[in-house]
Amino acid sequence: MAGHIQDRWYKTVPGPDGTSTRVKTDRHGIGMRYRARYIAPDGTEKSKSFPDKAKRKAETWLATIEADMTRGQYVDPKAGKITFQRYAADWLASQTTDPATRSAVEMRLRLHAFPHLGARPLASFQPSHIRSWIRVLEDGGAAGSYRRVIFGNVSAVLSAAVDDGYLARNPCRAGSVRPPKPTPGRVTPWSAERVFAIRRAMPERLRAMIDVGAGCGLRQGEIFGLPVDDVDPLAGVLHVTQQIKLLNGRPLFAPPKNGKLRDVPLPDSVAFALAEHLTAFPPVEITLPWARPDGPPVTKLLYFTGFEGGALRRNDFNAHVWKPALAAAGVIPVPGPGERYKESREDGMHALRHFYASVLLDAGESIKAVSAYLGHADPGFTLRTYTHLMPASETRTRKAVDRLYRTARKPSTAP
Repeated sequence: MAGHIQDRWYKTVPGPDGTSTRVKTDRHGIGMRYRARYIAPDGTEKSKSFPDKAKRKAETWLATIEADMTRGQYVDPKAGKITFQRYAADWLASQTTDPATRSAVEMRLRLHAFPHLGARPLASFQPSHIRSWIRVLEDGGAAGSYRRVIFGNVSAVLSAAVDDGYLARNPCRAGSVRPPKPTPGRVTPWSAERVFAIRRAMPERLRAMIDVGAGCGLRQGEIFGLPVDDVDPLAGVLHVTQQIKLLNGRPLFAPPKNGKLRDVPLPDSVAFALAEHLTAFPPVEITLPWARPDGPPVTKLLYFTGFEGGALRRNDFNAHVWKPALAAAGVIPVPGPGERYKESREDGMHALRHFYASVLLDAGESIKAVSAYLGHADPGFTLRTYTHLMPASETRTRKAVDRLYRTARKPSTAP
C-alpha cells in the first residue's frame, strides 16, 4: 500500500511484561478517527482523515492513490481543488501568443466558459459537465464554428491542467463528448456588379480599398495598414507585411495573420486605382505601437486613414462606412428612423477576399497559388473553402474523357 493508516483514538503501549496493549488516547471520541497518510511523488507527505467505522474506506482510498501513482495518473488532491477560472487565468498569463490572440481567448472564456465552468474544481471535472456545457452553448444560438473555437479554448486549458498534474484526464477528449461541428455552408462569392456597386457607394477617399480587397485579396486589417512602401507598381507586386489590429480598443501595427508575410501580384488596374488615390488623397504618417500596446512606436505612411487623419478602426469603419455602402448598393436594407443596420456577417469586408478567390479559380489558377496569395496557413483550408468554386475542373474532366472517346472511335487510317 502507498502509505499507512493511523488510528487517532487508540495507541499501542508496551506493558511491564513486554506485551503490547491498546489504550485510548486523549483524542478518543473527538473528531475524525483515522488518518490515511502517504508520500507523494514529489516527496511530500499527504493525508486524509476518515470518521469512526470507516477504516475500509481509508484503505480503499490509499489503494486508489497507489494505483494512480503506478499508472502515472496521480493528482494531488489539494491541487485539484483549484477552480477552472483560477487556473485558466494563470494559463492565459503564461501564453506566448500575440496580445490580440490572448485578448480574444480571454474574452471567449470570460463570456462563455467561466459563467458555467469557472467555479468548478479541476479534479471534479467529468465528461458529463462538458456535455451539459456544450448544450448550453448550443442553446445560446452561437454559430457552430464559433462554438467550436470556444470548445477548443476550454480543451486547451484542461489539457494544460493534465500536464501540470491538476487533472488526471481531459474530459473534453472523452469518447462521449462530441465537439461542436462547424456550421455547414458554402461560400457564395459576390458578382462583379455588386463589388462595383459597393465601390461607387463608398466615400471617395476610401473607394480604392475595394480595389485592394477585390483585386489583391487583402484582409480588412491589412488594407487599413497598407503602407505606400509595400506597393511596387514597376515590379507588379504588393508586399503584405503588416496590419492594423485593435487590442482592448487601442489600434496597433502587427504582422499579418499567422505571421505570414507574402507577396501578391499587383494588377495594373489596382495599381492605377492606388495611383489615382494618392493624387487625390496624399498619404498620412501614422505612428502606432508594434504588436502590443507597450511595443516600440512605428511610423508608416499609409494609403488609407480616417476622415480626421488617424488610423482606421474596425468597429467605426464597419458601422459608419461599410454598412451604409452595403445599404446604398442594395445588399442590406436601409434602416428606418432610430433603427440600426441589419447584422450580416456574410457581407462583411471579408467577402472581397471570397470574390478575389473566385476570380482566380475561375481563371484556372491553382489552389496552392490562391492559398499563398490569400495568406492561408494551410492550402487544405483553401481547398475545403473554395473547392465548389472550381466548375472549370469538371468541365475539363468531361472534355478530356470525350476527347479520349472521340479518338478511340475514329476509323484507322493505316493501310
